[in-house]
Amino acid sequence: VTGASFFVFSGALKSSSGFLAKSSIVEDGVMVQIIAENMDSLRQALREMKDFTITCGKVDAEDPQEHVHIQWVEDDKNFNKG
Repeated sequence: VTGASFFVFSGALKSSSGFLAKSSIVEDGVMVQIIAENMDSLRQALREMKDFTITCGKVDAEDPQEHVHIQWVEDDKNFNKG
């Protein structure tokens, strides 16, 4: 589990790269590179406030290396109050 100050989602990953998606730590955030088709699905999930999972790693790998889970939670208005 990784906490981050920000996330960057890039839809510029080419399907010919051999990767499902790629993630990397950038400063105190996370950058996730996905193919354009998955970016459309991600945008739709964010608009509808639905959970979304991105599987990272090589296309032909037996086991995916990692997953990026975007998960909506209840709004905690008392967090960091004051």
